[in-house]
Amino acid sequence: MSRHFELLQQVEKDGELFVISDTRPVPTNGKRGHLDLEALTREERIKLVQRVFLLPGADAPHVVVFSGVEAGDGSSWICARVGETLASQVQGAVCVVDANLRTPSLHRYFGTENIGGLTDAIAQSQPVRNFARQLSGGHLWILTSGSQSSDPGGVLTSERFRSLLNELRAEFDFVVIDAPSVNLYADAILLGKLTDGVALVVQANSTRRETARKAKESLESAKVKLLGAVLNKRTFPIPEALYRKI
Repeated sequence: MSRHFELLQQVEKDGELFVISDTRPVPTNGKRGHLDLEALTREERIKLVQRVFLLPGADAPHVVVFSGVEAGDGSSWICARVGETLASQVQGAVCVVDANLRTPSLHRYFGTENIGGLTDAIAQSQPVRNFARQLSGGHLWILTSGSQSSDPGGVLTSERFRSLLNELRAEFDFVVIDAPSVNLYADAILLGKLTDGVALVVQANSTRRETARKAKESLESAKVKLLGAVLNKRTFPIPEALYRKI
């Protein structure tokens, strides 16, 4: 067991945080098919969506921020895949929002252009539906980051942004937001205060114990609801004889 997973498991025992692992098993002799690995990771994403969004009761989160502990933890990838999976599990509309105005990347995951997005919706004061794009004719929409801003922090603290978040909540059944890393900028905390909570993304065998603890404490100090942690890129070898039985 890695020290990173050990830390999160201990927090889980304390009742403060649950762990959702984006588990990626790797067979020791490399013979396991690519499609089998995809099926396993797809099941993990479904579990993640069910545990974060599809809870019983009126208090289930509908607007959730995903943020890495530090740069490179895979928050944008997780956010994109969560949006896709959620849209496949519900009848309502789902919008993924790129609020990482520092290094936007969600548009690349969906193969679309970063034109007319979040910052443009704020600057032009038009309905948010004018800027969100429906993907593949389904339940999934994307609001890219939009034109580059010289003051990302100022954008997220503006009154217009608060109004836009309320619009998103009213227009879509679920909103999945990608934010910069917690330990790099205050953006995730700002967003967390305006939404239903934050899910932390931790990269297995990379994110350090102290940095994970610092991120958790920063959110708690700001009274931001911590919904859970995604252990991303977790891999472990399994002998072929056992792998066939999974």
